[in-house]
Formats: sequence, C-alpha cells, structure tokens
Amino acid sequence: MQKRKWIPLALLRKLLISAICCIAFVALFSVRIHIVPSSKDHRFNDKISTAQDLHSWTRELAPPHLSKAPVSTPKLNGTRGYLDYQKLWKPPSNRGFLPCTKPTPNYTTPAESRGYLLVHTNGGLNQMRSGICDMVAVARIINATLVIPELDKRSFWQDTSNFSDVFDEEHFMNSLANDVKIIKKLPNDLVNETKVVKQFISWSGMDYYENEIASLWEEYQVIRASKSDSRLANNNLPPDIQKLRCRACYEALRFSPRIEQLGKLLVERMRSFGPYIALHLRYEKDMLAFSGCTHDLSLVEAEELRMIRENISYWKIKEIDPIEQRSKGFCPLTPKEVGIFLTALGYPSTTPIYIAAGEIYGGESHMAELRSRYPLLMSKEKLASIEELEPFSNHASQMAALDYIVSIESDVFIPSYSGNMAKAVEGHRRFLGRGRTISPDKKVLVRLFDKLDQGLITEGKKLSNRIIDLHRRRLGSPRKRKGPISGTKGMERFRSEETFYANPLPDCLCRTEQPPPPPPLNTSHIV
Repeated sequence: MQKRKWIPLALLRKLLISAICCIAFVALFSVRIHIVPSSKDHRFNDKISTAQDLHSWTRELAPPHLSKAPVSTPKLNGTRGYLDYQKLWKPPSNRGFLPCTKPTPNYTTPAESRGYLLVHTNGGLNQMRSGICDMVAVARIINATLVIPELDKRSFWQDTSNFSDVFDEEHFMNSLANDVKIIKKLPNDLVNETKVVKQFISWSGMDYYENEIASLWEEYQVIRASKSDSRLANNNLPPDIQKLRCRACYEALRFSPRIEQLGKLLVERMRSFGPYIALHLRYEKDMLAFSGCTHDLSLVEAEELRMIRENISYWKIKEIDPIEQRSKGFCPLTPKEVGIFLTALGYPSTTPIYIAAGEIYGGESHMAELRSRYPLLMSKEKLASIEELEPFSNHASQMAALDYIVSIESDVFIPSYSGNMAKAVEGHRRFLGRGRTISPDKKVLVRLFDKLDQGLITEGKKLSNRIIDLHRRRLGSPRKRKGPISGTKGMERFRSEETFYANPLPDCLCRTEQPPPPPPLNTSHIV
C-alpha cells in the first residue's frame, strides 16, 4: 500500500522535470541573435529580409531626426494584403529571360593596340555612363588602348568630379582586361604629340569605325573623341560587341566604394519603412529650361526658364511651344500630376516614396499637393545626416549616383520623364530582373489631367481603372527592344529607336529552356 502511494508522486516529479526542460529549451531558441554582416559582403543590391532587421537598422544607422520617431513596418494582412501585393508590388515575370553576357567561343583577347583613344564624356551621370560603355566597345573595334575617360566638367552642373571619384577605377580596368587594354594616363612621351580630335558620327556602325576611324592610325598615335553620347548604333552590331557593352555597363562600371557604401545605407533606411517607390521626379530647373515645359508655372518662372535656355549656347533649340511639347508627351509630369497618377494606380497615402532628384524647381510651392497625398516623401537629404552627405554635396554626378543606387533597388521605380536616368535605370532593372518599372504614358495622361482641371471628369474608380488599364503592359517586363518608328529617315530614324541601354534584350538577356518557377512569396515587408 505504501509503495502504491509513492508511484503517483514519482510520476508527478518526472512530469514537472520534463515541463521545466521544455520551457528552458523554448526560451533558449527564442533569443534573438543579431549577426552583423562582414563589410566584405556589403553590396548595394543586398536586401534586408525581416521586419526586425529593418527596425534595428533604423535605430543603429538613421540620423537623429529619423531615429527618434518610431517606425511601423507594414506587413501582409490576410487576403486584402495579398491582393494589394499582387496589384501594387508584385514584380513582372521574367518569362525565363536571364542575363547572358559571356563572349562567344570565337571571342579573342585584345589584338595588338594600334594607338590610344582619349575620351571626353558629355552630359550628366547617366549620359556619361552610357557613353563610357560605348567607348569601351569602340576601343575594341578600332584596336585602341583606352585611356580612362575624362568626365564632363563644363555642363550645366559644373561638376569637378574625376572618374575615380564616381566609379571604381581599378575594378573597371580589371574587369575589362580580357576585352580592352585600359590605362589611367597617356604615356608621357605622347602627351605633346599631335592628336586628331574627332566628333564621332552619332549611331555609327562597324563600317564607320573599322574604316573611317581606324584609318586615322596611319597618321596619328592618339585619337581624341570630343563627345561620347550616342556614338554607337543601338542595333545591327556583332553579338560580341553588344555583350561587351553590357559587361562594361552592368559589371565593370561600378560606383566608387564610398558611393556604394552610402547608397546601400540609404536603401536600408528606406526599407525600414517597408516596400518603397523610387520616384525619379525630373522637375528640376535644367530639365524645365531645356524642354521648354511651363505647365502650372507662373509667368515669372516661365520667363526665368526661357532666359536660362537662351543663355546656354550648346542648347541649340531656343524657341519652344510648351503646349505642343506637353501634348506630345515630351514634358515631365508635374508633382501634382504624379500624385494623381499614383492615387489612380491604387497606392495608399502611407506608401514610402524616395524622391530621386536634385532640387525641385519652385521647392515646396510645387511639392505641396504631392506631399498632401503622400506625406512619407523621403530623399537622400532626409535619410542621411549632413556629415554623411557632405563629401558628395557639391558634386552633382556623385549625388545622382546615390539616387541611381536607391532607384535600382526599389520595389517600384517610376520616372516622371523618360530621360537619360529613366532609361538607364529601366534597362539596368530589366537586366537584373528587379521589381516593377512603371513608365507613365504621358501623352494620354496629360489629356486626362486636362479633363480633370476642366471638370469634365473626376477622380475615382472610373479614372483609376482607365489609368491602370493603360499601364498593364508598361511594368518593365522583358520584351524585345523597339526598332525605329515606321516612316522616319536619316538621323531621325536612329533617334526614334529604343536605346540599347534602356532595353538590352535580346543581346544580353537570353531565354532559358524552361522558365524558372515563381519565387516563394516573401511576406516580411509587404503592404
């Protein structure tokens, strides 16, 4: 009898011990372990994977004016959240297309150099980027040693940056070592030699460079290209030349380490707010003056822009009809119009938006309506401290490089104007298979916006459905590069083509035999 009384006590003791062990086991594995990645692993295209990590980056890295405010990370919330993801954030299918930039089996190492190619780039950051990549290909075609290109210091922005300030010079040279011989400076014994200065004909093909330009080696050791923009044809070039352009643009021409470091930091800070839109709001003084677009501007502002255009000698077109420009879709959307567009697409007012731009013309007076719809407007100036931005602040190309990085990494990229940056980012994102890139149909949109202003239509479901339908096929999915517009001739025919760097398909994107299955839905940072 005594023995039977002890049996339940023994069982109870064992159950208590087992329960304590289970609690300890669960507690052990519930401890959050924070691992700081090695600096060697930092690349600006790495993503932050969890909401907890986003909060920790906000606390540790955000400047004081941001870190004080609590940040709520939007999460997927049932069926409605899934539908919002499908409608607003889901990347378009890559349809089985993947990067293919390796040379063909017939490709050889660089032939013996016949001379040196000096390059003076022109334009802003993205115009210079594409020009540099084209000049790499030209150097290969004419068997030249390429001297590290000189960046444009005389354009509207008056930027004094050198190549190594903006790009990783060593990486550029090493990455292309099997394609083109590249040196930092012209040899001393050739500095005072007679050079032939040529402005290469725009959109030229192989015959022009192999015959007319290469023949200059018979008299000169140094050829100087006075401009670099659009000097190589978009189409009808050998596959290895096209692939070389892609290797130069998407693999070799990397930003300098300090730009990539801050750019990655800006991406991480934007991600702390959840999925975000990068809005290339090309509503800056130089663009409005150059394009002659004055919609919604005062007479004083319009006159100021006209005088800027008049006084810049290398802007050839002086008299521009702003109404005609806008009706043809040649003007950037205004901040107000962008707000209407985003609302119609269905993006809620809580959407984080990164403004990838310089100083907006007119400042807050033109930004007020967009900000009233979308209060969470961020920029590099808001995300970074004064001390972090100080090394870049007086250099337009370096500041633009930061915007480029945040735009490439965004969940959605939307340009208000289809200029050089819009085309470069669109092409790079298409090459990487990265997120949505929504290209506004400005020609149709401005007609709708004018009807809104005239009271002929109102904002609401009907307008929203119309705008969504207009852009179903404008989300950045892979497609073949568009050729020239039918009926165009001469230079206008080349100008009407879709540019190589806006869409490197089919040259640098190849279709796999079986399209890969869609990636699993990552719900950690989806609205």
